[in-house]
Amino acid sequence: MSVLQALVVVLAGIGAGTINTVVGSGTLITFPTLLLLGVPPITANISNNIGLVPGSLTGSIGYRKELVGAGPDLRRLAPMSFIGAALGAVLLLVLDPRLFRTIVPVLILLGLVLVLAGPRLSAWAERRRAQGTGSVRSHEVAMQGGVFGAGVYGGYFGAAQGIILMGVLGALSPHPIQRLNGYKNVLATIVNAVAATVFIIVARDEIDWLVVLLIAVGATIGGVVGSTVGRRLSPPVLRAVIVVIGLVAIVKLVRYP
Repeated sequence: MSVLQALVVVLAGIGAGTINTVVGSGTLITFPTLLLLGVPPITANISNNIGLVPGSLTGSIGYRKELVGAGPDLRRLAPMSFIGAALGAVLLLVLDPRLFRTIVPVLILLGLVLVLAGPRLSAWAERRRAQGTGSVRSHEVAMQGGVFGAGVYGGYFGAAQGIILMGVLGALSPHPIQRLNGYKNVLATIVNAVAATVFIIVARDEIDWLVVLLIAVGATIGGVVGSTVGRRLSPPVLRAVIVVIGLVAIVKLVRYP
């Protein structure tokens, strides 16, 4: 890899780290970049996943103020991300990628619908609970199931898992969207770290460690930038950013399968 190509990968990592922290779907920057540079698809996917872990971590740290008091919620949700990510990573290694890739645009679209409908759904759920017709436990179970599903998806491919997570959390949690974005960053960090661990253990031959290093450098910087920018966005603007990036992700995945 030439110096210019290495710089391109670092810049792609910065962009991915920034977008992942604000919304999600940063993989749609780094993954195509690696393919254009001639990195084989499976190697690109695995190396990219490992390289983005530091960016997820710095993004989570940047949202630490929004995460004050979040321990109980995260203790319920984190195991779902952990188990889902492990399953998704294994599926990547054993299944034909085309089988799962065909439903990715549908999952992202569903996530966008949940993002847009989240405030109404949360208000409806709160009214039902206030009237005694809704169950807090049922919403918790639904949210855990949604986080598990997002973990499977994130361990398998990862692009736009943040959008799917924000859709699930926004629809089923009464917390403000910026707090939920902090949740999303922590859960995505868990997913990426678990998947990376699985890949390192069972797929070492598919890892390009130079690519991992270059993306890690860029993503770490991007995580800091993204947490600074994302925390300053108002809820309507943040939702709009999520929708726009999600639609771009769908178009890219449909046009370039």
